Amino acid sequence: MKAEGRRHAEPDDVSALPDGVSAPAYDPATIGTGIVHFGVGNFFRAHEAFYVDRCLALAGQHGWGIVGVGLMAGGRSERKAEQFAAQDCLYSLTEAAPDGGRAVRVIGAPRGYLLAPADPKAVPDLLADPSVRIVSMTITEGGYNIDETTGEFRLDHAAVRADLAGGAPPTTIFGYVVEALARRRAAGVGPFTVLSCDNLRHNGDVARAAFLGFARARDPDLAAWIEAHVTFPNGMVDRITPSVDDAIAGALNAASGLDDALPLVAEDFTQWVVEDRFCAGRPALEEAGVQFVTDVTGYEHVKVRMLNASHILLAFPGILLDYRQVDEALRDPDLARLVNAYLELDVIPRLDAPPGRDPQDYRRSVLRRFSNPAMADQLLRIGGDGSSKIQVFWTETVRCALSDGGDLRCIAFGIAAYLEALRGVDETGVPYTPTEPTLDAAQLELAEAEDLGAALALPAFDGWRDIQSPALTDAIVAARRAIRDIGVRAALVQYGGLPD
Repeated sequence: MKAEGRRHAEPDDVSALPDGVSAPAYDPATIGTGIVHFGVGNFFRAHEAFYVDRCLALAGQHGWGIVGVGLMAGGRSERKAEQFAAQDCLYSLTEAAPDGGRAVRVIGAPRGYLLAPADPKAVPDLLADPSVRIVSMTITEGGYNIDETTGEFRLDHAAVRADLAGGAPPTTIFGYVVEALARRRAAGVGPFTVLSCDNLRHNGDVARAAFLGFARARDPDLAAWIEAHVTFPNGMVDRITPSVDDAIAGALNAASGLDDALPLVAEDFTQWVVEDRFCAGRPALEEAGVQFVTDVTGYEHVKVRMLNASHILLAFPGILLDYRQVDEALRDPDLARLVNAYLELDVIPRLDAPPGRDPQDYRRSVLRRFSNPAMADQLLRIGGDGSSKIQVFWTETVRCALSDGGDLRCIAFGIAAYLEALRGVDETGVPYTPTEPTLDAAQLELAEAEDLGAALALPAFDGWRDIQSPALTDAIVAARRAIRDIGVRAALVQYGGLPD
């Protein structure tokens, strides 16, 4: 990274940053490794790395630097590894407020990056090092290989089977982590904490089920040791962090005066609530703004059922109406009414918020955050992997509405918009490619079936299939028919608004 108009700085030289760009409040060269993180994407860099960066500036915290691990092969992954190496893992984070205010800082918490397919033996070696006390991850909602119906770890995945067979270095996160824990057990150096930072309800419990499921298939005695000694804290993570294309990167660098191959932008809001269960110690994250609690459930419910659920509810019809950014879609009064109606009618009356969290204040915060034009957040990104996200974000609210006989209009319209969005063409006839990594071609074809109820067999709706009512099925089919017959907007007005 360099300041524009200057020569390239040395990797750890942040002394020549432009005015207005904050440098790390510590010397990155003095930082040791205490955390290994799988999945070094934008969210991790704006969230966990942001908090750890704050910690590293505190006395006695220099042992908590992060080494990132990339799991995917290919040219894009190789280029990312080269960029991290060229910049000594330093990068700029621009925090942007809805009112236009901005703050730019250089993050130095990541101190190394390994591309696992390029050197698979290096990853378990790193994880087995006693200095590593936390292994964290952002591997997406669908990355834990859990059967949504049974809650069990799936052993039928080809890469999982290969890792369990042995004879070669692992390729999955499950293989790497369990192999490292086996080595640590044998060496008597103790376990590490496994910390999920993915947007899942009780993400620690999900991670625990996944890694124990793999371990039991490999070695039941090892699995028993992991179950007894490794901790899997649940956590609630929250920060909107959009993707950065070449145009956005250029604009960020022009505004900051940097020449950064890995610039990042995030909203000015951030929150991390974590259960304080760390078997091998942790950074002083409470001094960096992290909230430690004994039970994260209430915080999860508010965030997942309000922010995440309304995010995808906005995305699906927004895409159909030819919007491409979240803030643009929210400025549409009909879509804004839909989101408000969903929150006011379907979510808030059925929400058990934790002490100190006012759902109405949070609703206003959500709408403020969605309105931030600096995010330029893509609806296709928000709506991507909709099958997995619906199961996580909508299930509890839908189950409540079905159980208590509540109004189903907004819910039905949201599901209908998702199924219509799977067809890959917006209302103006412009095609796009839905991103659904967990669905195969035959499943995607259900969205095109003449029977408008056929696609309700998709796994997105497994979370409430046992109590699915004919009334909801009929309402979804009617909403899909309305979208096709009278158009998205007219159907939206009909189904998505607060009652008079």
